[in-house]
Amino acid sequence: MSYIVVDVEADGPIPHKYSMVSFGAVVLDGTLSKTFYGQVKPISEEWIPEALAVSGLTREQHLSFKEPEAEMARFHAWLSATSSGRPVFVSDNLAFDWQWINYYFHFYLNENPFGFSGRRIGDLYCGMKMNTGLNHEWKKLFRQTKHDHNPVNDAKGNAEALLKMNMLGLKIPIG
Repeated sequence: MSYIVVDVEADGPIPHKYSMVSFGAVVLDGTLSKTFYGQVKPISEEWIPEALAVSGLTREQHLSFKEPEAEMARFHAWLSATSSGRPVFVSDNLAFDWQWINYYFHFYLNENPFGFSGRRIGDLYCGMKMNTGLNHEWKKLFRQTKHDHNPVNDAKGNAEALLKMNMLGLKIPIG
């Protein structure tokens, strides 16, 4: 099993009505050198300018991205090539990021290689500290790569946090 840290940028709050813009993934290993970056063109005419602006991209740029089916197939192939066993989806905001990846995988490829579950980093940290009130503390303590809404950078910062949590005793698969 391989932990894959994923981050998604979108132009609205829900799949289908709005569109995923870009996504990044990092294999949780000692190097964090296995990364994936995908950009997909809109699947909807609806979009929220403020949501798209978070990604630093314009609607015109978003319209020029690759077809979702091809990009999801490329991501699926990358997961197959870089994962040891079944990949496990890990994210800062699991409820947001997973819904996009799950929707796009099922809609375009009829399957989600991650299955139907994942791990939220804040919950792992709270469990490690045995205190559910520490939900966001890990972000300030452990990220090294700046959180800038480039999904690869954001996924990498989250993976760095997981590596530090592992060094502090959290047993998670690294490698």
